[in-house]
Amino acid sequence: MGRKPTGRPTSFDIAYLAGVSQPTVSRALRGDKSVSAQTRAKIEQIARDLKYTVDKNASSLRSQRSNTIALLFFEDPTTDDSMINPFFLAMLGSITRACANRGLDLLISFQKMEDDWHVQYQDSHRADGLILLGYGDYQQYEERLTQLREQGTIFARWGSVSFDDSGATIGSDNIGAGRIAGEHLLSTGREKIAFLGDTSESCPELAARYRGLCQAMEEAEVAVDPELQVEAITSEASGYDAAKRLIASGKPFDAIFAASDLIAIGAMRALSEAGLKVPRDVAVMGFDDIPAASLTTPALTTVMQDIKGAGEGLVELLQAQIKGEASPPRRLPTQLIVRGSTAKS
Repeated sequence: MGRKPTGRPTSFDIAYLAGVSQPTVSRALRGDKSVSAQTRAKIEQIARDLKYTVDKNASSLRSQRSNTIALLFFEDPTTDDSMINPFFLAMLGSITRACANRGLDLLISFQKMEDDWHVQYQDSHRADGLILLGYGDYQQYEERLTQLREQGTIFARWGSVSFDDSGATIGSDNIGAGRIAGEHLLSTGREKIAFLGDTSESCPELAARYRGLCQAMEEAEVAVDPELQVEAITSEASGYDAAKRLIASGKPFDAIFAASDLIAIGAMRALSEAGLKVPRDVAVMGFDDIPAASLTTPALTTVMQDIKGAGEGLVELLQAQIKGEASPPRRLPTQLIVRGSTAKS
């Protein structure tokens, strides 16, 4: 927020009265489409009321681009000190190459829900826009996205895709991916399929994968047992605990579809400790195709997301916004990677 108005009106005065940042005022008065129509109208009205006129020389200097974008990771629980989901580490290479091919510099940092990302990067002219990876609790994250849009922050994110005003987003077709997983497990003769993952509104991507699995089972006229859905976040420890709870429940199951490879790897350890063999007793498949997926024993069947397309697409969407062009959301297809953990028993 700007400073309290004093003397000759400035863009900081408008920012104070509008409750936005000064760079947002500048973008709004240039007609930048990254600022919502409602916010632009409010800023323009305040400017008229104050009889504010744009300093063209200063405006020209502020419109210069840094040719830099900022990549912000959300911290995830990991077994090492990186605090970065291995899937996002793999995506980092794709984003870096996409930036290099376009002559862009890339800043990399962590994002925390309480941080003012627009102030640290875009509004300080350190970066022309933000790429956001990960989100923790989506219900809290969605509030922050709304705030960023209202402030005119330019950003593109990886995550759950909706075709409303949630901003420039790229994500996988998670429902389709869940169907692929279900169809594969059913083709191996498994019918009591458990799902390990959070299906609440806090994790819309994981919930969509479960919906896809249920659709595949219903179309095959195989009953879906809600008691075989066990909550888990994306970590090995959570997958291990979820599988332990599933085993302790006494409910019969012959397959597990884990919402991530990390969950699946943790589940395989719990199954082994319980004397259950994979895939003889229980078929297991994950999601993401992180490097560790091919190193488990047996190697993990999984659903691979389009990492290259994700990195390229995020940079393209961000550049389109910086130029004031349309940046509609995109859903990317996924691919089934079959390995030993789902071999027919």
